[in-house]
Amino acid sequence: QVQLVESGGGLVQAGGSLRLSCAASGRTFSNYRVGWFRQAPGKEREFVAGITGGGGSTYYADSVKGRFTISRDNAKNTVYLQMNSLNPEDTAVYYCAAGTTYYIREASGYGYWGQGTQVTVSS
Repeated sequence: QVQLVESGGGLVQAGGSLRLSCAASGRTFSNYRVGWFRQAPGKEREFVAGITGGGGSTYYADSVKGRFTISRDNAKNTVYLQMNSLNPEDTAVYYCAAGTTYYIREASGYGYWGQGTQVTVSS
C-alpha cells in the first residue's frame, strides 16, 4: 500500500505561483511513477505532469509545458509540482497518483491516489 497526501493548494492571482507537494508513505516510493492530474468542475480529470521513479524522465501536458515543473525527492518520499504563470484555466482540484504504469499520462494506470488539493486562480 502507498498513501499519498497532497498539500500546497490555495488561492492565487493570475500570474502567480504555487508549489504543490505529494507526500508518500508505505512501500518503497522510488519504485513508483507519479503523476499529477487535475479536475475542474464539470470537466474530466486530465493529466498534468508525470515523473519516473528515479526522476530521470518527466512528462507534461501541452497546456502546462514551460510553466509547470515536476520533481521528486525520494529521500523525503515527496513529489513536487511547481506551478508558475498561473491562469484562471488552471483552477481545479489537483491530485497526485502513484503506480507502476507504463502509460504515465493515463489515469487508469495508477493504483494509488491522494485526496486532492484545491487550486484557485483569480483573474
